[in-house]
Amino acid sequence: MLSTLITDFRIIFERDPAARNWLEVLFCYPGLQALLLHRMARWMRNVGVPFLPRLTSHLARFLTGVEIHPGATIGKGVFIDHGMGVVIGETAIIGDYALIYQGVTLGGTGKETGKRHPTLGECVVVGAGAKVLGNLQIGNNVRIGAGSVVLRDVPSDCTVVGVPGRIVYRSGVKVDPLEHGRLPDAEAQAIRALVDRIEHLEQQIEHLQEKQHHVSETIVKSVLSENPAVVHVLETHLRQNHTRCRLEDKAIDEFLDGSGI
Repeated sequence: MLSTLITDFRIIFERDPAARNWLEVLFCYPGLQALLLHRMARWMRNVGVPFLPRLTSHLARFLTGVEIHPGATIGKGVFIDHGMGVVIGETAIIGDYALIYQGVTLGGTGKETGKRHPTLGECVVVGAGAKVLGNLQIGNNVRIGAGSVVLRDVPSDCTVVGVPGRIVYRSGVKVDPLEHGRLPDAEAQAIRALVDRIEHLEQQIEHLQEKQHHVSETIVKSVLSENPAVVHVLETHLRQNHTRCRLEDKAIDEFLDGSGI
């Protein structure tokens, strides 16, 4: 256990540029304090001590804002950054060197018994406010974007974003685990693709309307060539009803620009 605690302590200096000295980290990092208390509570639970493990967990929640059930299994080198609002359920398993930001929930989805919380592999990054719910298997080197809600298993070396979480593969691309804000926007890409498709269909419709207008104009001129006044009235009517549906609306443009699409 001592080597695990030392690894928990050292990993903070590697992953937090604000960590300046050991005294500050020991007394001012609630994530580290929550882990220390959790490992104590889990040890007491494993040796059969009643009541005290849950009491220790409750006190840790009061002191740090991090709620970790004594039954949760947490590997070495795990860093809970800031920590406030983090909830880790009883049967959750977290692999070595995971990075968990504030507001994360590793919870269940109901009152089922047995293994009901997620299992995280090694070097997993869970962004701020993300929710991983149910008995899920999250592979190694997975990045879960801030605010995502993960409800399905995730294979290794993937990125998950959105509500519900969608898997985005990034083959061969290595990203610093601290840069959890640099994530692909799958929803924006899908919307952009739909907008491009609609614009393409509008161009086709416009082309067909122009051909129809040209044919109608030719027929009208050939049939009514002896009555120029009637031809003029019909041309005016066709021009007034030749409308086009564009996506150049201000509200849509502002949405697309603001979403980075």
